[in-house]
Amino acid sequence: MHFWAGLLVFLSGLLVPAATAQNTDRLARVAGDAIYWHLDNGRGRQAFEALPKGGDIHTHLRGAIYAETWLEWAVEDGLCADMQVPELRFKETETCADSGWIDAAEAQSFEPYRLELINALSTRSYVPTNGWSGHNQFFGTFAKIAAKPERLGDQLAAVAQRAGKQNILYLELMETIVLPQLFPLVADVQMTGDPAADYQALLASPFGDQLAELTGYVRQQLAQAEGRKRDLLACGGDQPMAGCDVEIRFLHQVVRAFDPAVVYAQMILGWSVMENAPDVVGLNLVAPEDGFIALRDYTLHMRMLDHLYKNRGPQNVSLHAGELALGLVRPKQLRFHIREAIEIGHAKRIGHGVAIAYEDNHQQLLEKMVEDDILVEINLTSNETILGVVGNDHPLLLYRDMDVPYTISTDDEGVSRIDLTHEYLRLAGTYRVPYFEIRQASRNSLSYSFLDGESVWRSEACVSDLKTMTAPGAACQQLLDESDKARLQWKLEERLREFEADLKIPERRVNSFN
Repeated sequence: MHFWAGLLVFLSGLLVPAATAQNTDRLARVAGDAIYWHLDNGRGRQAFEALPKGGDIHTHLRGAIYAETWLEWAVEDGLCADMQVPELRFKETETCADSGWIDAAEAQSFEPYRLELINALSTRSYVPTNGWSGHNQFFGTFAKIAAKPERLGDQLAAVAQRAGKQNILYLELMETIVLPQLFPLVADVQMTGDPAADYQALLASPFGDQLAELTGYVRQQLAQAEGRKRDLLACGGDQPMAGCDVEIRFLHQVVRAFDPAVVYAQMILGWSVMENAPDVVGLNLVAPEDGFIALRDYTLHMRMLDHLYKNRGPQNVSLHAGELALGLVRPKQLRFHIREAIEIGHAKRIGHGVAIAYEDNHQQLLEKMVEDDILVEINLTSNETILGVVGNDHPLLLYRDMDVPYTISTDDEGVSRIDLTHEYLRLAGTYRVPYFEIRQASRNSLSYSFLDGESVWRSEACVSDLKTMTAPGAACQQLLDESDKARLQWKLEERLREFEADLKIPERRVNSFN
C-alpha cells in the first residue's frame, strides 16, 4: 500500500479523544485559511517563512551560496577577478595584474564590475538571448566560482543560518569533496563497459590503492567544515546564531560529465564514503543531464550503480532524472531516464522528473512510483530557468493527480537567487494547493530523507502520541532516542502545532479606506 494512503488509514483507525482530535484538525483548518489570507494580502512572505518546512533534500551546497558571498570570500582570500569573462580566479602569478586580471577587492569596490560578477555567478538580471539560454546561464555559473577548500565550513554556516531563519530543521547537501585527485589515478585504466570487470580494474589501479586514504580525506574535510561552521555560528556559546539547530547530512555528489573511469571511480569512492562516514547518507549524479557524455553513458552509469548496489551492498540513491524537456534533447532521449534511474539505478527519490510524461508507458511508471513509494523532488524555479517549464506545463499536476509523493526543494538557491520559503510561496501561489498538502510536502522532506532510523509515522505508539500531542510515551520515546529521522519528525510536528495555533487572520483596523 502506498505510504500516504496507509498513513491516512492508520491515523483514522486510532482511538483518541474526539475533542482533542477535533481541536487539532480545527486549528489546522484555521491555519490553512489564514496562510492563504496572508498570501493574498501582502503577508505571504512572513507566513511562509514561519511555516515549519522540515528539510531541503535537493540542494547543491556550491549552488546554494549567493554570488556576493563568493566575492566577499575572494576579497578576504586575495583572489583575482577576470573581468573579460567575468569570473573569479586563483592567482597564477605573484599578482593578479601579471595575468591580465584585477584583484577581487578592486572588482568588489567598482560597482559596474561588482554587478557584472554577481550577474555572471547567478541568474540575476538574466534575459534569454539568441544562443544563450537559461540552461546555459545556470550551469555556466559553476565554472566561474573560485574559493579555497577551507571555505567549506563557511558554506555550511551560510546555508545553515539561512535555513534556521526559515524554520527549516534539516538540510541534505550535495557536495563533491574529491574529484581532481582521481584523474591521474585512473588515467591508465582500460574500461570495457562491463561494470563487474571495470570495477575490478579500478580497484587494481592506483585509485584502488588510495581508496581508503581518499575516504579518510573526505571524512576529515567534513569534520573540519562542521567545526568551522559551529565556530562561525557560535554554536557552543551562550548566544548561538540561527542555524545551530539545523541538522546537516551529505549526499556524495558524482559528476557524470567525464569518461567512464572517472565517473565509476567517483561512485566507488561514494560507496566507501557512505560505508565509513556517518554524515554521508546517500549518493547522487550531477551535471547537465543533456550533456554529451551524460546522454551517451546514461544507461552505463545506471549499470555501474546497479553493480555496486548488488555487490557492495544497498545504499541510498537519489538521482537527477528527467531534468529534460522537448527541444533541449531529441524525443528519443526523453523516453527512459526516469525508468532506468528507478529500475536499474535503484533510485529511492527522483530529482526533477520533469520529463515523466514523455517516458514510455508513463502511466505504468507513475503507478510504480506510487507502489514503490518513490518521492519526486520538485524544484519549480530551477525548472523554469533551465527548462522553460512552468505553471500548468509542469508535471507537478500529474504527480499530484497520481498521488506520487513529492516535496519542495531549491536545487541551487544561490544561483537562482531564491530560498525554500520562496519555493513554498510559489507552490501555493501557482497551484493553490490545500494547506494540508503543503504540510504533507513539508513532512515528506523528512519522511523520505536519508536520515538514519525508522519513521515516526510507522510507529503506532508515536502516531497515537502525535495525534493527541501528548508527551511521547515510553515506547515512542525509545524510537525517538534510536532514530534521527523520528526525532526530527517529532520536532517538526511540535513546530507545526505551534505554527497552526499562532497563525490567524488579523483583525483589520478601521481607517479612511474602510
